[in-house]
Amino acid sequence: MSNQEGPLAGLRVVEFAGIGPGPHVAMLLADLGAQVVTIARPGSVVSNPVVERARHRSQVDMKTPDGLAFAKEACVIADVVLEGFRPGVMERLGLGPDILLEANPRLVFARMTGWGQEGPLAQAAGHDINYIAITGALSAVGRAGEVAIPPQNLVGDFGGGSMYCAFGIVAALYERERSGKGQVVDAAIVDGATSLMSFFFGVRDRPFITTERGKGMLGGAAHFYRCFECADGREVSVGAIEPQFYAELIAKADAPELAEGQMDPTNWADYTDKMVALFKT
Repeated sequence: MSNQEGPLAGLRVVEFAGIGPGPHVAMLLADLGAQVVTIARPGSVVSNPVVERARHRSQVDMKTPDGLAFAKEACVIADVVLEGFRPGVMERLGLGPDILLEANPRLVFARMTGWGQEGPLAQAAGHDINYIAITGALSAVGRAGEVAIPPQNLVGDFGGGSMYCAFGIVAALYERERSGKGQVVDAAIVDGATSLMSFFFGVRDRPFITTERGKGMLGGAAHFYRCFECADGREVSVGAIEPQFYAELIAKADAPELAEGQMDPTNWADYTDKMVALFKT
């Protein structure tokens, strides 16, 4: 059950069952108090009890007139409709935003895709790794001289997808309070992932912050911002950017020879080798 005391208590959400970022959006809304009803295929089961928590599930055969009628009725009385099908699917079902907004002008219709509703890749299959590759985010992750390493599906599906979609829904609900009109939230994962890269696009002229793989202060090149393997085979993360924290790191490591030249990238490789050896003890 949803949290009936949250800031979104009383909000009615209809979620068309999917995988990955779509259910995560519904989870975020439900955790804030929204009442979420998931319309799922007959025979489907909960595949992720953590992400798919706090909602009601209705198994509906949308290939039947009764099933479509049920789905439409649920959407018409909802505040938010959430779907993650390929472009055109909802329209072919007769449940597109034009039809539903005509029936309920205050509806927020949220849709999430990988590539967007239009364009050369709109109908192409894809996954997180493909979306973040085309935005440049994937090329920034990994070690220099090696192939890129996909950061699970955190950056595309969840960072660029579900979080931006949820933000768009809340923004649309705020707009609805002022104008009385619903909105269509069109969340494309490639757009969200590109937005996540704004920080790096805006500091291209800074030598310490770069998307060049394995380089830069945040990319694993700096000895004070990376992970190290310890004697037990487990790893420890170190983030000692500020001078006072770097001084503490050097003191704890008993490595006074590394105290000078923290921010000189020409020192990083040598200092990293020495820190690797220290942490292995």
